[in-house]
Amino acid sequence: MKNKLFAIAKITRVAGLKGEVGVRPLVRQFDDYVMEKSLFIGFDPNIARDVKLEKVSGVEKKRRFLFNGMKTRDEAESMIGQLLFVSVTDSDPINMISPDLLGATVIADNGEIIGELVDMISLPANDAYVIKQGKKEVLIPVVPEIVRAVDIQMGLVTITPMDGLLD
Repeated sequence: MKNKLFAIAKITRVAGLKGEVGVRPLVRQFDDYVMEKSLFIGFDPNIARDVKLEKVSGVEKKRRFLFNGMKTRDEAESMIGQLLFVSVTDSDPINMISPDLLGATVIADNGEIIGELVDMISLPANDAYVIKQGKKEVLIPVVPEIVRAVDIQMGLVTITPMDGLLD
C-alpha cells in the first residue's frame, strides 16, 4: 500500500516569541493523528517537508505547537498559511472523509446505486455525507456500521443502509 499525505490542519498564527504557532484543525480526528503519525508541512502535499513536533502547550483552541528547528518568531511567521499533513495508507479510516471522494458514486452493499456524494459536513456527533438522489439530498452518517468501504481510485463508496436511512 502506498502512503499519501492527508491535510489535518492549517497553521494560522504565531504564538509568542519562541517559534510556536497556532493551528486550525481541518478534521475532527486531528488530535488522534498529530501526536501519533509522521508530520509534514507545506502549501501542497507534493512539496511538503517532514517536521517533528517538539512540544504542545496550552489547552483546547489556545494550544501552541512548537516544531523542531523553529526557534524564532520570524521562522514561525514563515509557516503561516501552510498545511500540516500526516502520512496515511489507503486503508486508513481518515480516508472516509477525503475530499477526493466528492463526486463518488454511493452504492448499497447489495449493488443498488444510491446516488452521488456531493458534500461532506461535520456534525457534533460525527461527519456526514450529503448524497444527491435525483432532486433530493440525503444525509448518511460516516460511521463504520453504515459506511463499509471507500475506494478513492474507483470513486466508489459502499454503504449498508439501515431502515429509514434513505427515506
